[in-house]
Amino acid sequence: MQMTLETLGQLERRLHVAVPIEQIEGEVQKRLARLAKTVKIAGFRPGKVPLKMITQQYGPQVRSDVISDTVQSSLNDAIRAQNLRVAGYPRIEPKQPAAEDQFEFSAVFEVYPEITLGDLSGVKIVRPVADVTARDVEHTLDILRKQNVRYELVERPAQSEDRVMVDFSGRMDGVEFPGGQAKDFAITLGEGRMLPEFDTALTGMTAGETKTFKLVFPPDYHGREVAGRMAEFSLTVHSVAQPILPEIDAEFARKFGIASGSVDELRSEVTANLTLELKRKIEAVLKQQVIQALRSTSQLVVPKSLVELEAENLLRRTSEEMKQRGAPESNLPTSADIFRPQAEDRVAFGLILNEIVRVNQLQPKPEQVRALVAEAAQSYEQPDAVIRWHYDKPERLNDFQTAAVEYNVVQWALGRAQVEVQATTFSALMEPAPAAGANEATEATDATRDKAES
Repeated sequence: MQMTLETLGQLERRLHVAVPIEQIEGEVQKRLARLAKTVKIAGFRPGKVPLKMITQQYGPQVRSDVISDTVQSSLNDAIRAQNLRVAGYPRIEPKQPAAEDQFEFSAVFEVYPEITLGDLSGVKIVRPVADVTARDVEHTLDILRKQNVRYELVERPAQSEDRVMVDFSGRMDGVEFPGGQAKDFAITLGEGRMLPEFDTALTGMTAGETKTFKLVFPPDYHGREVAGRMAEFSLTVHSVAQPILPEIDAEFARKFGIASGSVDELRSEVTANLTLELKRKIEAVLKQQVIQALRSTSQLVVPKSLVELEAENLLRRTSEEMKQRGAPESNLPTSADIFRPQAEDRVAFGLILNEIVRVNQLQPKPEQVRALVAEAAQSYEQPDAVIRWHYDKPERLNDFQTAAVEYNVVQWALGRAQVEVQATTFSALMEPAPAAGANEATEATDATRDKAES
């Protein structure tokens, strides 16, 4: 096998490979001979089919398979021989052979970049410090109460927090438009799921009343067909119901997995969940600052091929998540272009992280991984069973191993940067970044529900 390497750019390479034709022909004949021993053709006993007939019927497919395998194996051999670290997938290009006794092809690909890690001694990182207070616990209990609200019909006009059952129909230029009609539709005033004009129109209405109002859809409205346009809606109210929140008592506590019904035990459970969530939030804030610091101080060329792959992955994951939330097909992203900036940052950080881990021996320790698994398992009724489940298959530990690596890198970076401690509160730290699409619920309340339902 002959090979030559050509440099096309900072990271792009073209590898020319030539393989003797006799090598390919020899492998074709071997495979046809093996096939002749097992193939079944009408009129012949197994193993007695003439090789010529085998060649006529199966030769083209066998040759295609041999060439494909030869390209892959010879490319792998050439990459190892040249000591190349290929990023992404090579693009195979056919090549006119210089000699009749040679089979030639080229592979174009990128190699992983050289990474120069920066000096973090001049970087300032803010470490937030906060405690879970009794007020935070009571606020979370209020959220849990609202998530378990029941509604009672009333005969008064609708007001904030009431649930109103309505029919509505929207028109543009006198014509109904798709998605603008509903019957027996529940709207909770002040919840924020509908455009604010609906809340304004419904406030003060009573059962049996009808009203017409106009609104202009926001320019960035998810329904592209109506974004920025004016519509006229007619509303008919069928019923008004006021919220009745449950008392925080033994029954309420049992609903969230506290078998004893102890409200104090429920508060302790919520406190533990909030404390864990606070810990994770602080770690996330530190990690984000470390990512930015490493990205700004390190020098590397990011492989375009890896950015493209990551952008496609982000497109696919985002589309799947939106589908699961019930988004219509017309609202799904169709191009990976919008994800490229994010993809480039993710790829760059991954390369920098791997380099730091390699140079400083920051691989995750088994006890680290187990501690993370045990921490996650505490949100469930039977944590020991959850731990065993994760360890049944090694691939279930992948996310925890990645988290351990990232933690090690963050701690390594904090030891080299200027860290400033900044006092804050639980609510101030958590409120700036609520979960996407959530109005009230926090991960801490999710953990409480998970334990109750497991």
